[in-house]
Amino acid sequence: MPNRYFDLSDDVYVPGRWDLDTPTDAQGREVDDYVFTKGAPATIEGRLRIPFRGGDGKALDYSEAGIGVPLVSARVAAVFAELAPRDVQLIPVDVEAHAEQFYILVCTRVVKCIDDEASDEVRYWKPEDDRPEKTGRYRSVIGMRIDPTKVGDAKVFRPWGWDVVLVVSEDIKQALEHMGAMGAKFTEVTGPSTLSAEERARDQKSRELFEQADTAREAAWRTLGSLDKEVFMPIAMSGAWPGHRQLWSVIRREAGRTLLVTHGLSDPFIERLEPSVGFGLELALEVDAAVKDISKGWPLLLLNRVADEIAEHEQVRESVKAGLFSMEVSGKGLPKSLVTEEGRVAVLLGVASRTLPGHFSTPYGEVKLVTVKALLPSELAYLLEHGAEGQAELAQRFAQSGEEHLSRLRRKPVA
Repeated sequence: MPNRYFDLSDDVYVPGRWDLDTPTDAQGREVDDYVFTKGAPATIEGRLRIPFRGGDGKALDYSEAGIGVPLVSARVAAVFAELAPRDVQLIPVDVEAHAEQFYILVCTRVVKCIDDEASDEVRYWKPEDDRPEKTGRYRSVIGMRIDPTKVGDAKVFRPWGWDVVLVVSEDIKQALEHMGAMGAKFTEVTGPSTLSAEERARDQKSRELFEQADTAREAAWRTLGSLDKEVFMPIAMSGAWPGHRQLWSVIRREAGRTLLVTHGLSDPFIERLEPSVGFGLELALEVDAAVKDISKGWPLLLLNRVADEIAEHEQVRESVKAGLFSMEVSGKGLPKSLVTEEGRVAVLLGVASRTLPGHFSTPYGEVKLVTVKALLPSELAYLLEHGAEGQAELAQRFAQSGEEHLSRLRRKPVA
């Protein structure tokens, strides 16, 4: 009977879980994530440290730091050291605010074993994809299946051409499940596809709908500046977004400005296989700085909290689409100049902009682009005193200042 193998991944739906950033070296410099995920031993000098990205939380036995860097507890490390000593490298690492010992799990083997015909869908990079260095390798693999006869004696490996995946043998899976390793998620990659013909057709239809929405949004983003190639995705996902894809795109603008936009509030609803613009809106927050790592900046943190409120509350969405709307969110982790005495940060949504469109088109309909303006505490006090009239007055004063939708930390209040 052929051996069974499983994709080992980070369960992003563990409630209250921690959110870990890219490992840093003894000098505090970030270490490229790919050093740990390319399928080869890593050469590291000095002790590594992993800071938090989105904050502390429940420590997991298996999780991923930065972009796909496997991190394991001491007891999980012991399993890999015992069952797959030739396939892994275990690098001790300190995790911020945690005294327990953790290890970066480096897989040191790459195996050419993906079964193109058995997998649900595979796509290859081509020269015209503007990524010539990827030619001949996989652009995407959905429902991956491997040929176990090509694995040999490897128990932990990364598939050649699709090294974003970490594959483990069945005995490792059973050992981790037996100990109750929190955070470890297993998906079988051997045997026939678990999808029925109907499920496969549904998935294909869903992908087509999302791809068309993505294409339309990206075309709109490119008219606003230089669009970063990669779409940013947080470690924890929200089921409140229409397509259950909580994404952001980053646009580099003139004068060194950075525009951060939600990329998924206008997705078709995943529960329905029909074209739609989801909630019919996307959010845009622009700052007067060239934000190098968007995952560490306050703009993403603020926009994330605003987007969550909109995704989770229909009444809020309808008010936002109707016109100017203000709200408050938690100020934890946000710049002190924005935080009120009550620990909150206020925003004004829907301020008209001379440089951003109010709407953009998709094959499924028009999508409203809603600006998010961070308010200073005195401006919030003005709103609370004057209500809807205060919102209109603030928007007018922001326009007169020439920075209508722009969020800046160092500015004079207009109220």
